[in-house]
Amino acid sequence: MTSTDTSAPQGRGELRDQPHTTVTRQTAPALTAFPGPPPDRTRWLALAIVMTAAFMDLVDVTIVNIAIPSIQRDAGASVGQIQWITAGYALAFAAGLITGGRLGDIHGRRRLFLIGVAGFTLASALCGFAAGPEMLVASRILQGGMAALMVPQVLSIVHATFPAHERGKVFGLFGAIVGLGAVSGPLLGALLTEWNLFGLEWRPIFLINLPVGIAALLLGRRYIGESRAPHALRLDLVGVALVTLGLLMLLYPLTRGRELGWPLWGYASMAGALAVFAALVVYERRKAARDGSPLIEPSLFRVKSFAAGIAVQTVFGVALGIFFLVWTLYMQVGLGWSPLHAGLTGVPFSVSVSVAAGVSVQKLVPRFGRKVLQVGALLMALGVLLYIGESDRYGLAVASWQMALPLVVMGVGMGLIVAPLTDAVLSEVPREHAGSASGLINTVQQMGNALGLGLVSVVFYGAVDDNLTSEPVGPAFVNAFQGALGWVAAVLGLIFLLMFALPRRATAEKEPFAPER
Repeated sequence: MTSTDTSAPQGRGELRDQPHTTVTRQTAPALTAFPGPPPDRTRWLALAIVMTAAFMDLVDVTIVNIAIPSIQRDAGASVGQIQWITAGYALAFAAGLITGGRLGDIHGRRRLFLIGVAGFTLASALCGFAAGPEMLVASRILQGGMAALMVPQVLSIVHATFPAHERGKVFGLFGAIVGLGAVSGPLLGALLTEWNLFGLEWRPIFLINLPVGIAALLLGRRYIGESRAPHALRLDLVGVALVTLGLLMLLYPLTRGRELGWPLWGYASMAGALAVFAALVVYERRKAARDGSPLIEPSLFRVKSFAAGIAVQTVFGVALGIFFLVWTLYMQVGLGWSPLHAGLTGVPFSVSVSVAAGVSVQKLVPRFGRKVLQVGALLMALGVLLYIGESDRYGLAVASWQMALPLVVMGVGMGLIVAPLTDAVLSEVPREHAGSASGLINTVQQMGNALGLGLVSVVFYGAVDDNLTSEPVGPAFVNAFQGALGWVAAVLGLIFLLMFALPRRATAEKEPFAPER
């Protein structure tokens, strides 16, 4: 046992992104306490723990979506507050992800992961015991901020622990977890809302995170080995400020624009955000040349797969942000279905995502490469168009089984994208920048998601308002839903075109390269 521990400082089990033979033979603190399990088993236990945390974050998003109408009724939340319950989380998540990833590189990915899990669990308790919609929105923003510390470490720990030839299997599992979260969230949210446990209405959808978070915290301390960047880095505070400011200037007006009547300052803020992002690019290049500690490593964008993948992730997030919120409102408000009815309706979609994600990474992508992702985009677009047709044909009388075919087609398409895309984006990223890269991947997807949520005001609520002048609530929501899905189909077509910039096949992982000077 002692012969495998030479790469880590004594007693700490710490990894500094050594070559993979060192990483996979790490000696985490748990191995000292429990010398029985071999290192291989320990790293798979560590994977199970970080995947559980990722699952908790995924479930939290979908579980809240299904309970939104109940929250609106019980808490008396306005339309703007309802948007902020979802968009506030996405905004805080997006604004903090790059910083969270870099902090993991600097101070240790296990340490930041555990801090994030603890904070996420506490914020979940605050959400569950919120006294009103204002406190719920504030707690959701805190929850998003804590998720921004937790989630980037998941991909970073995977990237630092598993070699390139094993990551296909790992990301296949990750895709299955995405699908399982998509299945579990709506069903769990529907059941907890319907059951009204202890008269708590919707609150158990947040409180259920407490035992999961506590278990992940305790087990993570024992079984996750520490890893960090091989060279000493410092947190780029100016970069943090510019990223946060730019995202807030872009996303806040989009989210509140409709509620405030689209004021002029909102358009000015969104335009100013572009200038802030341009300043960020210039500053980060100078920072990298000066001391090698930028928040966003500019040399990452020399990697074609990473740069192209970032663009695809952003636009994909927009499509998902629009679809999931509008879908929930369509079923529960437009069609008048219960949360449980809506949750069960989504099962074919979620199962299809889970199955297709596992198959795509392990079987299809190694053989067909980029074409798998492009077929996924086309299938999602086809499913959306079929859904529009079913909704238009049956109107308010549509049944769950009539939605099954469109949802299965969409789910298969999404499964062919989610897991292989992450693998493709990270395939050529050096381990020393894993935290920064994974933080950026998650950030752009969440930024796209928040953009999509903001665009719901334009493509859905705006259409609802127009239709309500001549139609009852149900038909108005059905027509607005069909219009919003038209936007989603168009965005998926754009994603298909952007995917031509991805490499035809993911190449083997490169050795770490020096930061751009």
